[in-house]
Amino acid sequence: MIVCGVDETGRGSAISGVWVSACILDPDKPIEGLRDSKKLSAKRREELAEEIKHKALSWSIEIASLEEVETLNVLNATLLGMKRAIEGLHIKPNKALVDGNKLPNIDIPAEAIVKGDDLIPAISAASILAKVARDKAIKELHQIYPQYGFDKHKGYLTKVHMLALEEYGPCPIHRKTYAPIRKLLEKQLELF
Repeated sequence: MIVCGVDETGRGSAISGVWVSACILDPDKPIEGLRDSKKLSAKRREELAEEIKHKALSWSIEIASLEEVETLNVLNATLLGMKRAIEGLHIKPNKALVDGNKLPNIDIPAEAIVKGDDLIPAISAASILAKVARDKAIKELHQIYPQYGFDKHKGYLTKVHMLALEEYGPCPIHRKTYAPIRKLLEKQLELF
């Protein structure tokens, strides 16, 4: 049976889209050290991402765009991204194991596994691929909008990020439908 692991990163962030990955590992080429990407150092994630790309039978990384997050909501955009990531594999899996408690609408059997990114190697691999790809994109966004400190908080609504938002207002990559961002925009409109 060919099984793919699926995971996302960036769902809780207040900027940009959500990165989603699907991965089919090769049982004949084991990868040591796979676990939840958040529990690994950035350097180790990058090393593992390269190893996964070389050893996996198939892998795919997709993005649920900012526009999709704002139009569909973050959960539905993520599920759409998961569907695309699975469909982006060049080998069709017989089953998908998805981190979390929700499943995308796909044409193969699937199972949602809470904390699967730390339990199932294929989900861990997908978690690592998605996180490394998103971190690279966030570094690029930080170059464009350095005043927000995206390189430090990755767009999550930390105290530092909220202070920057209050000082500079939201930028084009902020999720305008998120309550804290929406409130800041409403406040700005009241001033005019």
